[in-house]
Order: sequence, then structure tokens, then C-alpha cells
Amino acid sequence: MNWSIDELQNTWQLVSRLHDGQKYGGPKKGEQIEYINHIGSVTFEILKAIEHTPGMNARLAVSCALLHDSIEDTPFSYEQVKELFGVEIADGVMALTKNDALEGKQAKMTDSLKRIKAQPREVWAVKLADRICNLYAPPYYWNNDKKLAYIEEAKLILSELKEGNAYLAKRLEEKIEAYRQFLSD
Repeated sequence: MNWSIDELQNTWQLVSRLHDGQKYGGPKKGEQIEYINHIGSVTFEILKAIEHTPGMNARLAVSCALLHDSIEDTPFSYEQVKELFGVEIADGVMALTKNDALEGKQAKMTDSLKRIKAQPREVWAVKLADRICNLYAPPYYWNNDKKLAYIEEAKLILSELKEGNAYLAKRLEEKIEAYRQFLSD
């Protein structure tokens, strides 16, 4: 990586504080998982992708992975990301942030994918990694319709961003197929 371990540790501390107390539903009834686990999982996918992708800008990819939900899910702003990490990382994180001014899930996804595709391929990779991580066991309360819609959305992400990172595209394709195990008869 072309950045220091201190920068990585400081960024991890920042996102740990930003997401402190946030949880999501686990696969077992009543289970709550610390949200920082999702941030770590996306970052782990990116670290592995870096091994398989010559010339990948590790600082951009890892920083965007760590910060990908910070604008969307915390009080942290684009301006704060820009001040601490620079415009390239801030623009990447902003592209990964849903535009809540838009109505409807489909409109938000279409807009998000368009903005991501205007960014360097490392940002595409973060979106691929994010969806890979979201295709582990779904929350216990999701029904089949929700799971099937999630599969279709994952296929759209794969279709739009597969050129961004061959390794992660293959991982996402495998995760989509494996996710079918969570559908009930």
C-alpha cells in the first residue's frame, strides 16, 4: 500500500467512532450485529482484491471501503471527508452514498450506479465488495420477496460494474448464486 499503517489505524478509529452503536439484524431471531463488522468485511474484500489487481490504487480503494457508509449513515459530511482525505476519496465516498432526495429504491440505485461509474475503478470495486458482504446470511425477518429483490439488485450491480474489478465481479457472481440457499421453499 502506498500509505502508512498509522493512516489506516487512524481511519479505522474514526469509522469505529462514527458507527458506534449502530447495529443490523443477524440471521438468528433477535440477533444484532455491530455495524463496524460490515465496514471491516468490505475492507477485507478490498484488501484481497488488491492482491489480485495489479496497479490498483490501494489508498483510494481502502479509504473508500472504510468510509463508504460514513456520509450516508453518520453525521460525517462530504466536506469533512474532503478535508481529512482529499477530494478524490471524498468524491468516491459521495458516489457510494445514496441520494435520499430521490424517490424510490430503483431511482436511488440507478443514480448511485451512474455516479459510481464516473469514478475511478477502485470506487466501482468498493460497491462490488459492499454487495458481496451484503450477500451473507440475510436478517432473519426478510421474506422470500425481499431476498429475491436483493438478488435482482445484486445482478444489476454486477452487470453495471463488473468491468471495475474482475476478481470482485467473480466473487459477486458466486455470492449471488450461493445466496439462493437462503430462499425458503
